Amino acid sequence: MSQSQKHIHLSGICGTAMASIAGLLQLQGHRITGSDNAAYPPMSDMLRELGIPVLEPYSESNLDQVPDLVVIGNALSRGNPEVERVLDQRIPFASMAALTHDEFLKGRESLVVAGTHGKTTTTSMLAWIYQVAARENPAFEPSFLVGGVAENFGSSFQLRPTRTFIIEGDEYDTAFFDKGPKFLHYFPDGLILTHVEFDHADIYANLDAVKTAFKRLVNLVPRRGVIVAYDASENVTECVSRAFCRVERYGFKADSDWRIENLRLVSGVMHWELWRAGAKWADLEMRLAGEHNALNATAAAALAANQGVPIEAIRTALAEFKSVKRRLEVRAEIDGVTIIDDFAHHPTAIRETLRALRALYPQSRLWAVLEPRSNTLRRKVLETDLVESLRNADRVVLAGVYQQQRIAEDERLHPEDVVHALNAAGTPAALCPNVEAILDEIVPKLLAGDVVAILSNGGFDGIYEKLPARLKARA
Repeated sequence: MSQSQKHIHLSGICGTAMASIAGLLQLQGHRITGSDNAAYPPMSDMLRELGIPVLEPYSESNLDQVPDLVVIGNALSRGNPEVERVLDQRIPFASMAALTHDEFLKGRESLVVAGTHGKTTTTSMLAWIYQVAARENPAFEPSFLVGGVAENFGSSFQLRPTRTFIIEGDEYDTAFFDKGPKFLHYFPDGLILTHVEFDHADIYANLDAVKTAFKRLVNLVPRRGVIVAYDASENVTECVSRAFCRVERYGFKADSDWRIENLRLVSGVMHWELWRAGAKWADLEMRLAGEHNALNATAAAALAANQGVPIEAIRTALAEFKSVKRRLEVRAEIDGVTIIDDFAHHPTAIRETLRALRALYPQSRLWAVLEPRSNTLRRKVLETDLVESLRNADRVVLAGVYQQQRIAEDERLHPEDVVHALNAAGTPAALCPNVEAILDEIVPKLLAGDVVAILSNGGFDGIYEKLPARLKARA
């Protein structure tokens, strides 16, 4: 497809991955149009800056100028007017993941970062390691596609004529006509596997179904490839047990191939020793808190080292690494109150976020303000885990379940039960029906030195702007 310019239309263009693919395709020389039900930031802003027109809402007329190819996002299904016109007229179509393989991964070295947690941050770290290595050797400069804005790059994608393409491997399904996970299209030469837990309760029936998906990914890595896998998860161990390639484990265990030692946080900087095969390999530091981020960085370092990236580039890159938007991001500091934005989608992620904040702000009172929004958090299947995770905060406020009417009553999370369990366990908690009620609940109680972690994988009705505004008005 890249031999000549095509008109490619992306239906569902405002999704993070779809908007990034639109940018990559434009860099490849294609003419790009797109549509969505509603254009919303930050991807709508990015597309506007790229000069890519976004038609809204979905309509058959959006395809009146018949494109050479339609990329159908995984949120679209039969009954969508653009899907129906594509099928009626037999306009060529593809999924985002299949197009990514055909357009960008063929003929390149594909490095895939997969797992239930830490994918976006670890992919961004790996890409930045390669970018820093390119200062000495331009052949290392990477192309990449990540499910968030990597702050060192100020972008979620980059395209270079070099060999390496670094990509976040999502286990969510691909399209209505391809219900397998996206990452099965990426055929990794090198793979990082961070965690394997039950998630995406809307498409996976149980943990065994999740593990089957990851086992299939592992089975795609060639004998010459390498898998870097977390060492403290029985699920990860099971998933890599039948790999045909070399598997190197990372973590805190004494027999890990890549072992973290002497992890400590000093004045906001995390330091640790990284041991490889029983010998000290490097002293590393990074301006991100949390044991989970040390693990993410170690995984990125291990895969980069296996691909020949010099140790000095790895050390420098981690020291320079900033973060990813919406991962422990400080949104405001007003009247002595620090407001943190974190993309919370799963009880384990919530636990690690709160633990990291506890380490960063050991003297502060820590508030957790949670919107149950992800397809997993909106269901009660992990309710007990959620309660335990939230107990890492000093005060908890829950919003109502996002679009709860879309979840069957017997499957739905009941936040009042979570609040009751927290209060019974000694963690003060409240349930508020909307953002205005949340602000009325917490603003009068917030004190100088408090830290408020806003946990949601969506817009949360503008609380990120409304809370600072209320605090300014109070001050």
